[in-house]
Amino acid sequence: MASTVALVVIYYLLPLDTTSVGFAVAMLVIGLVALVGLVAFQVRSIVRATYPALRAVGALATSAPLFLLLFAGTYFVMDTIYAGSFSEPLTRTDALYFTVTVFATVGFGDITATTEVTRVLVTAQMVAGIVTVGIGARIIVDAVKHGRAQQPANGDDLKAGGADNIVE
Repeated sequence: MASTVALVVIYYLLPLDTTSVGFAVAMLVIGLVALVGLVAFQVRSIVRATYPALRAVGALATSAPLFLLLFAGTYFVMDTIYAGSFSEPLTRTDALYFTVTVFATVGFGDITATTEVTRVLVTAQMVAGIVTVGIGARIIVDAVKHGRAQQPANGDDLKAGGADNIVE
């Protein structure tokens, strides 16, 4: 929860309105590469965790908001620099709202991409979202299974010295 709040605070505090489109796209690409690295690190943590399922929830609580905020920041910058990229001017909240509706495949239609460049970017988000949900869920579920398989059986804990610490 704290990581999600921190990411949202950072999103609202970054000086995105003075950024160039090139910087925004570079930020998105670097952010997505960093996200892949973060997920790889998190998978290793899940496998080694005492409670892999709990660690997986924590991993999702960081990865999903980061993914969404990267696209929201990019949409905000694009609309700031190229007015008319969307059907209405975007605030940071509007950009985040639009990103979540695209990710959730709800697409209310109240905000739409109006230029070819923004449509390409929104399409990329749709594809990346499908891949993230599909492959990401599979990787995390497999990591949890692998982590649980590496856990010692309940009786093995006592044999490994756990019984020495029991107070009668």
